[in-house]
Amino acid sequence: MNASPLQPAQTQDAPVGTTLYGGVTNRRVTVRDLAKAKRNGERWAMLTAYDALTAGVFDEAGIPVLLVGDSAGNCHLGYETTVPVTMDQMVMLSAAVVRGTQRALVVADLPFGSYQESPAQAMHNAARLMKEAGVQAVKLEGGERSARTIELLVDAGIPVMAHIGLTPQSVHAFGGYPVQGRGDEAAHQLLRDAKAVQQAGAFAVVLEAVPADLAAEVTAHSAIPTVGIGGGPGTDAQVLVWTDFAGMTAGRVPKFVKQYADLRATLARAATEFATDVREGTFPGPEHSFS
Repeated sequence: MNASPLQPAQTQDAPVGTTLYGGVTNRRVTVRDLAKAKRNGERWAMLTAYDALTAGVFDEAGIPVLLVGDSAGNCHLGYETTVPVTMDQMVMLSAAVVRGTQRALVVADLPFGSYQESPAQAMHNAARLMKEAGVQAVKLEGGERSARTIELLVDAGIPVMAHIGLTPQSVHAFGGYPVQGRGDEAAHQLLRDAKAVQQAGAFAVVLEAVPADLAAEVTAHSAIPTVGIGGGPGTDAQVLVWTDFAGMTAGRVPKFVKQYADLRATLARAATEFATDVREGTFPGPEHSFS
């Protein structure tokens, strides 16, 4: 592969302070904390969240960044893709996550059709997420094609997380969810995309479904944190959809997912036991009844 179009990241010594995971207790994590973590070589985790209850659990666990993803379309709203998710739905879900948290930096997706028309459209909808939902940052898909939009939002004071590689909102153009960045031409395009979003002012960039060596190269030459999802171990951070990592998703999950629990089986077992108790008349018992 030829020389990377990204400029090497400047190494700066920063005082070792409170770590991101579980460390900040008196305020929310900020984009400056993430930049400091990049300088210090501190890795961090991000999970999706779509409601106050689950977000509160992750917040208490010390997860520093929560993403209100348009993946809610697949995980909670019954859609086959993220494409049908609306701005009103994203505002509602994002507001719930903000209300359920005290410490995590909450990032919300701009859904399909909410920013592609023009930077002005993106500004209007990003402002909705900031004002109505109270999120601290927004995320949008696209590299070079979205650079102008990112620049406008950042100039207006809205922190932007970029998303390149496999961009799920483009599922119909991709014809599915193929790995991106394979081959020299595709790899160079990903590097150009990473450079473009960094220069536009994005505070971080998600790298989805790209070869591990390419993700590591982007990370090594990027001044902003990289967040991998199917990008191998060489990125600065990792993100997973919570229903995947907790074992709530039915059927096969993507190769890059590690399941840390089997909540689907746990809930099914609990529901079965409840139904049995009701059918047999053992619930409610005296201890669950008023006299």
